[in-house]
Amino acid sequence: MYQAPTEEIVHTLRHVAGLEAAMEAGRTGDLDAELLEAIVEEAGRFATEGMAPRFSNADHEGAVLSAGSVTTPKGWPQIYRDWREGGWNSLTGPEEHGGQGLPMALSAATFEMWNSTSMGFAIGPCLTVGAVEALLEHGSEALRATYLDKLVSGEWMGTMNLTEPQAGSDLSALKTRAEPKGDGTYRIFGQKIYITYGEQDFTDNIVHLVLARLPDAPAGVKGISLFLVPKFLVGEDGSLGARNDVVCSALEKKLGIHGSPTCTMIYGDGAGETGEAGAVGWLIGEENRGLACMFTMMNNARLLVGIQGVGVAEAATQKAIEFARERRQGRATRLAKGAEPAGTMSPIIEHPDVTRMLLTMKALTGAARSISYACGHAGDMARHHARAGDGDAAKFWKDRVDLLTPVAKAFSTDAGVEVASLGIQVHGGMGYVEETGAAKFLRDARIAPIYEGTNGIQAIDLVARKIGLSEGGAVANYILELRAVLEELETRNSDAFGRTASMLDAALRELEAATRFLREALARGENDTALAGATPYLRLFGLAAGGVYLAKSALAGDPKGERTALARFMAENLLAECPALSAQVCQGADSLSAGRIALGLDAA
Repeated sequence: MYQAPTEEIVHTLRHVAGLEAAMEAGRTGDLDAELLEAIVEEAGRFATEGMAPRFSNADHEGAVLSAGSVTTPKGWPQIYRDWREGGWNSLTGPEEHGGQGLPMALSAATFEMWNSTSMGFAIGPCLTVGAVEALLEHGSEALRATYLDKLVSGEWMGTMNLTEPQAGSDLSALKTRAEPKGDGTYRIFGQKIYITYGEQDFTDNIVHLVLARLPDAPAGVKGISLFLVPKFLVGEDGSLGARNDVVCSALEKKLGIHGSPTCTMIYGDGAGETGEAGAVGWLIGEENRGLACMFTMMNNARLLVGIQGVGVAEAATQKAIEFARERRQGRATRLAKGAEPAGTMSPIIEHPDVTRMLLTMKALTGAARSISYACGHAGDMARHHARAGDGDAAKFWKDRVDLLTPVAKAFSTDAGVEVASLGIQVHGGMGYVEETGAAKFLRDARIAPIYEGTNGIQAIDLVARKIGLSEGGAVANYILELRAVLEELETRNSDAFGRTASMLDAALRELEAATRFLREALARGENDTALAGATPYLRLFGLAAGGVYLAKSALAGDPKGERTALARFMAENLLAECPALSAQVCQGADSLSAGRIALGLDAA
């Protein structure tokens, strides 16, 4: 059974992500070390005792659609009510709307625990958190007054409506239209697909954030606007009125996250009670600037999708370690000389290959956790300094969160898939059958590298946009910070770290060389050369940063020696991949272009 790793979560927040220094400098409001530990401990208790035991059958039940209404698995609405009443939805919400105003990094840590118990459940609330941020930053005073209190408390949930059948990652092909009525409202017509929690039985109203085009909008992404479209219209007194002209017409049958309703939504099909066709909506932000508004929500979602990878990886790792301690097969070499009676089979955790898999799982989980928490903390610091009027510091931290967001999303979700797959391998044949629950982690994790911008798109974003921030200063400053940890490690000069320092130095050198190569290629206009190496570059970035963060964690405190051992394993094993990744970045473009022949794309 899952046990929330609260001690490791607090340690990573304070000593790796940077929350300790921020608390000491008074940059986290009322949050101090004591309150931080209390919140994480209570979240861990609720996740371990109040959530995990109640999700056992949800994967098989799934969500069911009937006459436009969705029923989630048995007990889920009550779990959501318990979760909301515990104040977890309002953790980062603005205090003026009933929120607690706490850091996003802390919220990300709690979402790790919710995702470890059930990724299908946790994906719904994370979108509400993003909707709050988008509405707070871009919504009118009237919209904020009507909707924010209910969204912050979790009494209502929010959704994100982007994708259409002909417009997946390329939103320039979007066709949903919005017709102005002249009274400040619009009528929305169109179809959206893959809408998470587009219909559900958790809350009595749902607030959809919908991308659509105005009649005179420019073509492409420059002609997209963002609209707020509620399931039920809201009266001036806050009461619910007529059902809006929006309906769920189908649920997707998915590989995983079965309890989560993934909906096809129809806007303007005459299903409402307003007396006219078209879903009533209100503009958020400026006309034809909807994508910029939506990116506020999307970037929040990308971090929390990365956290999904961390949560699944942690749960899969715990399950695999528990199984490996109990399962006995064969005779481990190191136990063969009298440690156990002759003929006794050894726990499989004693076999070197199983040990290797488990350490790989644990190292990737810790690395992904550290990167994601650091990304959340950077966003918190950007907002703090912006409010304080410190433009230079706000710019520094804004660059940092922009740089780390694609890495947190892509590296962490790739890690979730890799770790879940290794978890099945540790279980052997028992992992491939459903009764152990190991297969569920892989089925759930597999969607995360795809949605909120595929990991290939994240890699393109990192290479084409983010390493060029502040004329390359953002990535250079970040690597300097990683090198400062390496210098501390070298000064410590502890034999327990083995070759960790030299391996980290080599990884950072490869990261620097690959970064330089990509920036020079882009400067020469060789975009395809740069993009050919984007995905291996992102993994190189994540491995190098993650390896440094594990060492930083060990240096900050390691009474049992476990963090040091894990940092050493990652450095001496997983970071051996970095030179090969750098070679792919710097040398792989020509063979990729030539390889088009093998796909039948070019003639020989």
